[in-house]
Amino acid sequence: MEYIVKTADERGHVQENVHLANSAEELRQRFAQSGHYVYWVKPKGLAGKAGAGKRVKLEPFLIFNQQFLTLIRAGLPILSSVELLAKRQKASILRAQLEDVAVRVRTGQSLSAAFESQGGFPVIYTTSLLAGERSGNLEEVLTRYLAFQRIALTFRKKLIASLFYPVLLVIMVTGLFIFLISFVVPRFAALYDQIGTKLPGITVFMLAMGKDFQSYLPYLLVAFAAIVFFLFRWSRTDSGANQIDSIRIKTPIFGGIWVKYQVALFSRTLSTLLSGGLPLVPSLETAARSIGSRRLSQAVGQSVTSVREGKGLAASLNSTGIFPELSIEMIEVGEATGALPGMLNSVAEFFEEDVQTALTAALSLIEPAILIVMGGVVVTILIALYLPIFSLGAAGAMQH
Repeated sequence: MEYIVKTADERGHVQENVHLANSAEELRQRFAQSGHYVYWVKPKGLAGKAGAGKRVKLEPFLIFNQQFLTLIRAGLPILSSVELLAKRQKASILRAQLEDVAVRVRTGQSLSAAFESQGGFPVIYTTSLLAGERSGNLEEVLTRYLAFQRIALTFRKKLIASLFYPVLLVIMVTGLFIFLISFVVPRFAALYDQIGTKLPGITVFMLAMGKDFQSYLPYLLVAFAAIVFFLFRWSRTDSGANQIDSIRIKTPIFGGIWVKYQVALFSRTLSTLLSGGLPLVPSLETAARSIGSRRLSQAVGQSVTSVREGKGLAASLNSTGIFPELSIEMIEVGEATGALPGMLNSVAEFFEEDVQTALTAALSLIEPAILIVMGGVVVTILIALYLPIFSLGAAGAMQH
């Protein structure tokens, strides 16, 4: 089967070529052994299939795997289980992918290779299936994967819930600001044109801003949409993604939280793969591809070479200079005691709790700051608009 492989050599030169192999995992091992860093491996010619290459939604995918595990435990063959669940699947993309998986398994392809050929399933899932096939214990591997994803999904929901109120607050105060500038300010401008009185400098500035804002609003919206579009396209490139991740890591307060979150995700992923019976090197390679931070992913990729040469995992990760010292110490203890998967789970739990605490503390400071800043802006606008009226009232009272 033909695969498109994207790799980087020791000098950092990135290449994308087509190669023949029995499976994507075989290609990954081939390039990894030759000292290359493998970004991804995708089957060639996915575009012609319905749902191919499209990322599956996590919740329906978890439901499928729970049902799949139940059917296997009940003694139903793998192929029959996939076919049955494909027919009952309501999500069209996932249904099309499962149907193709069933066709591939029926023709003799392994379950892990069939799922990997779809291009839309998590790397840790297909690698876990491969480990289960090699060890002959698919049920246990699926159980561990489901436990891993439930914890990850719960943690992600907690983070989203924590961010919901600040984001809503920013949207509301931004909408209020736009309403005042585009609707209220022009009404006062018309009023003061009729009165014909001399206006304070701050009022003149605010009325001019409202007039310019109305005139340039369509252009501002187009410019904003263009900037968002080009930033999105740039973020999809390697240089853009690396630059954005570097900025994200260097951001005060939130940069440290982001690194800890990625370390927690890496630790839990690696623990799940090692517990499933996969060797350390392929587990590290999979974990590197599963985390969202480019810098951490590249750091883990660099440590793979050291581990392959016989160096310890803790020392290899420490040499990258990006992993927190506490995580290195805990991993070192896990290696020394022979309980690395359990210690990696402890690392994940510790940093997940740390991320939740740090994020809550940061947001508790940011929310009042947003209110104070935007409240100051709104009060300034209102004072600028009403100041001439107060001045006229004061002048009238003095005349009487």
